Amino acid sequence: MTVLIDGSLPTMNEQRMAIDDEYTGEVSTSTPPQRRRLSNATIVKMSVGPMDNNAYLVVCSATGQALLIDAANDSDRLSQMIDENAPSLSVIVTTHRHPDHWQALADVVGGTAAPTAAHRLDADPLPVTPTRLLDDGDTVSVGDLTLDVVHLVGHTPGSIALGLTDPATGTVHLFTGDSLFPGGVGKTADDAAFTSLLDDVESKLFARYDDSTVVYPGHGKDTTLGAERPHLKEWRERGW
Repeated sequence: MTVLIDGSLPTMNEQRMAIDDEYTGEVSTSTPPQRRRLSNATIVKMSVGPMDNNAYLVVCSATGQALLIDAANDSDRLSQMIDENAPSLSVIVTTHRHPDHWQALADVVGGTAAPTAAHRLDADPLPVTPTRLLDDGDTVSVGDLTLDVVHLVGHTPGSIALGLTDPATGTVHLFTGDSLFPGGVGKTADDAAFTSLLDDVESKLFARYDDSTVVYPGHGKDTTLGAERPHLKEWRERGW
């Protein structure tokens, strides 16, 4: 069922953005964003732009402070989602340098004055100079939430993932950009970059987090590390 953010049903003349609370992780530019509720946060997932990029709004339940992951495209839709779901936007994090993940960054920053963050190796191509440069092992604080920064080299030199733990369940919610998808790692330029990315994904994600970890990729459906773990050898053997 699609509901508005205040819990009411939409009307014919309603201009506010509808949010689907029956979260499946499968969204498109022609469907409403979906919202998942954790014990300490909400996650709103929206598909934007011609490449169906996923943008994620993570809101601290206790404080209303929010994080936007990848201001990828459709700045008007992203801005409406932020305005109606986030009392205060604390930071915008860009997962990596590829343009389809930051087409709306300048517009959203201009409308919110929110600080931005990205890994230092991917900072230069961005249209907005990051307020903060991130490194492997850093954390990003949003209200009472703490997200772990994981540097994954291969798709780009400065790709990152962000990990948020739900304290009530212990489940980690992992935003992986284009480094990990259902069915494999992200596209790489050559064999060396593929090996680097898969090595990092294995050692920094699969070796660190358990099978219940939910993976939120930069495009497409969600998955879990448990669903993908049996295929790691297959990915390495096929080379992509």
